[in-house]
Formats: sequence, structure tokens, C-alpha cells
Amino acid sequence: MLSRQFVREHPDVVREAIENKGVEGVDLDHILEIDAEWRELKARGDELRHERNEVSDAVAEHKQAGDEAAAEEAIERSTELKAELEEVEERAEKLEAELESRLLEVPMIPDDDVPIGDDESDNIEARREGFADLRDLPGDVIPHYDLGEDLDILDFERGAKVSGGGFYFLKGDGARLEHALIQFMRDVHREQGYREVFPPIPVNSASMRGTGQFPKFVEDAYRLGGSNEEPYDDDDLWLLPTAEVPVTNMYAEDILLKEDLPIKHQAYTPNFRREAGEHGTETRGMVRVHQFNKVELVNFVEPEQSDERLHGLLNEAEEVLERLELPYRVLEMCTGDMGFTQARKYDIEVWAPADDMADGPDRGGRWLEVSSVSNFKDFQARRAGIRYRPERHESAEYVHTLNGSGVALPRVVVAILEYYQNEDGTVTVPAALRPYLDGQEVIEGHDPVGESALGAGDRD
Repeated sequence: MLSRQFVREHPDVVREAIENKGVEGVDLDHILEIDAEWRELKARGDELRHERNEVSDAVAEHKQAGDEAAAEEAIERSTELKAELEEVEERAEKLEAELESRLLEVPMIPDDDVPIGDDESDNIEARREGFADLRDLPGDVIPHYDLGEDLDILDFERGAKVSGGGFYFLKGDGARLEHALIQFMRDVHREQGYREVFPPIPVNSASMRGTGQFPKFVEDAYRLGGSNEEPYDDDDLWLLPTAEVPVTNMYAEDILLKEDLPIKHQAYTPNFRREAGEHGTETRGMVRVHQFNKVELVNFVEPEQSDERLHGLLNEAEEVLERLELPYRVLEMCTGDMGFTQARKYDIEVWAPADDMADGPDRGGRWLEVSSVSNFKDFQARRAGIRYRPERHESAEYVHTLNGSGVALPRVVVAILEYYQNEDGTVTVPAALRPYLDGQEVIEGHDPVGESALGAGDRD
């Protein structure tokens, strides 16, 4: 969140950020009015306390002088001051709670040179990688959702039967491929200096608020033991939407030391998102699902290091796709598409060649976002209370936090099944993954089971 002092001193900057990020429902004028009244009440409270102390001294002086009438008058005044002070403090406390609540609705200020835009069409393509030496593809690349079922390594029907739409089974070599990718990514990031953590899967409401998921994105979360429409407390539990939430909040309300920084954590977790209202051809198969695996990278740094660290983090996420030899592009996100909490954000999109989409590359296919790399500066740290002490004798300051996916697995699996597809319907295993699959070079599929397999014939 932004500090109330920043909002008070730079209302035009805040107003511009609200507009450029397309955030609705924020009444900045009312926030400023609340802040002004709160400050007036705090000042009045200080005056009342000062006068009450003076009156208390006067009571003692009058009694010592034997002037009971003056003493009684002073006592009456002290009673009046106490009543007024209680009223002022009660009103100030209510205003402060409302102010803190409304500040949670104010977005992070984008960096000055972030592109201004309304939506994804205004994002800027920074570069493309891996297109200079593409492998030979079949004449007609089969979409992953059809190929996966043909090979019997993906099962959407049984996933829906067990858990509902948006869930699926990985089977046989499909499951092995997923596990191989997880271990491969963990190894890559360990080489990059990341310390691994394995966080809790349920997270409380306070943690969701600390990283900015709440109150804005409550409708996308899976709540444990209650409806999303019901009021929630700080200790109510939710299935994590990203490991960013528990890993960032593991230092909530902590004071770190300068020598602790930078901290680089990686965390593999399953992730859960409702993604309400997402349907259609572009989301078919594994492109947009309710449960998915991801390796998350979370960084804590000193403020002056966060800009440089953002680009380092971007390179660390890209290395996964480089080693897998998957073509991709990097986008610089515009203000309207960058998100509520970010000061700057880059997206990494992998190329999946099967389904031709209007916004895909000229050679066909489509782009699939597999990582968002973000600098939040002190926005999350202020919400979660994560500080550090530059020197042991100095006052604590807020750290800067950054994170990025390294990377989200379902869409990488999509890209592998489509980009590494062969004419005979098999899939070549990327060389970087073969050590994790006991040297296996090709996914040839499996024979289906059950009555649905009758008449399917033998696999070539």
C-alpha cells in the first residue's frame, strides 16, 4: 500500500495512477478528507492532553493553597477535558481504521517510464528469443488437448468427473513430464542462488491482504470452510493462488538486517484459482485451469537494488525456456495491464504453434503467458510490515519485494507437446529434461483403458 503521507503530499500522482491503471471505485477525495479530519483530531487530542495536564497541576496547587472553590472548578474542567478527549480519540480511531481500509484500495504508482495504455493491446514487445533456429514442425500441428488425449497422457473428461470443469488428469508420461519439469526448474534456480522453501498450501486472509490479493481478488480465491461472499477474518484460510503469498508473508512484521539481504527464495507449489468466467477456444485444454503447478521466485532487497534485481529476475526466469529451447517473447506491460500492486512488470510468453490466434505471431500459433516478473517496491512490504535495518543503530525501513514465476507448468507442457511434436504424433523430449526421465527421448503414448478404449485399435 501507499503511505498516507505520500497520498497526502502527492494526490495528483496518485490520481493519475488510479486512472492509468484503470482501477475503479477509489474515492481519493474522500480519502484525503478522512486523512485531514484524522490529523485535526490528533492535533486536538494533543491539545486536550496538554490542557488536562495543566489542569491537574492546577488542582494540586489550589488544594495546597487551600482554595477549595478553585480546586473544584479545576476538577470539573478536568472531567470535561477527559470526556472530550475520549470522544476525540474514539472518532480518530474509527477514522484511522477507515483510512487504512481505503488505502488498501489504492494501487501502486507505476514507474515514470512505464508505457501508458488501457489493456494488453498497448503492451510493448521488448524482444523475441529462440526463433532464429526453429525445429521442423509437422505440416499440421495437433493442438495439445487433442494430442494429449490421443497419447492418453491427458484426461480432461475424468478430471471434470472428479473435480469439475477446469481440472484434469496427467497420466503416464504426461505425469512424468510434469514431475521432470518441476525438478528441472528447482535445479536451475538453485544454481542461480535461490534457497528453496516448501510453504503451507492454505494461507490466511491477512497474508492474502499482505501481497495485494485481498480485498481486490476475493472472488478468484478458493475459501476453506465458507463462501467467498461471507465476511472473512484475518485468520480465515484460503488455498494459495500463488506461492508469492506464503513466501512473501513468511517475513511479515519482521525486521531483517542489511546483511540478510538480498534474500532469494524459490518455492514449488500447486496453485488454485477460480478464474471465473473464462471460457472459449483460447482457454481450451490446459491453458486456463483451476489447479496448476508452478515454481515461484521471490526476492527481498534493499530499495536501491530493486530496479537492477528486476532485470536479473527476468533473466533467471527466461533461462528455463532457454534451456528447454522453447521460442518465447518478453513484453513490457502497460499501466492498464500491469496489475494493481506492481511498479513495473514484464511478461514472458512462450510460443505454442498449434492454434492460430488473432494476436499470435506471423508464423501462426499463439502466445501463452508463462511468467510475470514484477517489482512491487515497498507496496507489499508496507502492507505486510516487512522492514530491514540499514545499520543496527538506524531506524528500520521497508524492504522492496519482487517475484516472478520460474515458470508456470501447464502452458510449458502445452508448448512442449506442440513445439516438440513429430509427424508420427509422438513428442520429442527436450534434451534438458531427458536426465529427469531416465534418458527417455520420445513420448509415444499409452493404450487407453476401459470401455472407451474399445475399437480404438492398436497404437503404431
